[in-house]
Amino acid sequence: MNILLVYAHPEAKSLNGSLKNFTVNHLQEAGHQVQVSDLYAMKWKASLDGDDRTDRQADARFYPTHDSRLAFENGTQSEDIAREQEKLRWADTVILQFPLWWFSMPAILKGWVERVYAYGFAYGVGEHSDTHWGDRYGEGSMAGKRAMLMVTTGGWESHYSPRGISGPINDILFPIHHGILYYPGFDVLPPFVMYRTDRMDETRFSNLCTELGQRLDNLAHTTPIAFRQQNAGDYDIPQLTLRADITPDIYGFAAHLK
Repeated sequence: MNILLVYAHPEAKSLNGSLKNFTVNHLQEAGHQVQVSDLYAMKWKASLDGDDRTDRQADARFYPTHDSRLAFENGTQSEDIAREQEKLRWADTVILQFPLWWFSMPAILKGWVERVYAYGFAYGVGEHSDTHWGDRYGEGSMAGKRAMLMVTTGGWESHYSPRGISGPINDILFPIHHGILYYPGFDVLPPFVMYRTDRMDETRFSNLCTELGQRLDNLAHTTPIAFRQQNAGDYDIPQLTLRADITPDIYGFAAHLK
């Protein structure tokens, strides 16, 4: 299997750095091909701006969607964006590894998504009509590929439980799972979340690596999160709301799970 690990932590000697090294070694020893995009080490440019299109006139108005589409269509994207897109094309499975900072991913990883997910590559694809509103949410350029989040957080697991003060972890990660991974077509695997990471000793780390290794060994067989596919009949199009007869008493994120 070809596996792309997109890694976002600024300190190589951190717990995340150790987990990244374990992940790469474990996957390679199992016979997988692995590429790593270490965003901080790469000094990845996080901001989406006019410099991402190499043929744009300096005094032209920057229009993100328009510029992204033209750059992708004309082959005038900046080289760093094109390289990351090639990695995504190559990968069978993508792992996003990051610490949970302020209830989301680090800004550098969000910037990777904003720049690499170009119009025509990850969005703006497929037929738009009264019966089919683009290839997205279960369809799209990443269909047939798998994705998983590896997330560390200093909070306790109970803090992220259904009645925990921080909110359910699945709700916190829903915008990433559903909006960043499922949107362009990935089959999204349940996340591997590590809690109380500021209370880590050798025994806990060893046990953690054992659990992580088991998840990595089952990447190809783990059942994905059962999101509803946009164009499969559950949603009224073009309103893109769930049909009135589907889970009428359930609202919010949970309504979009089968």
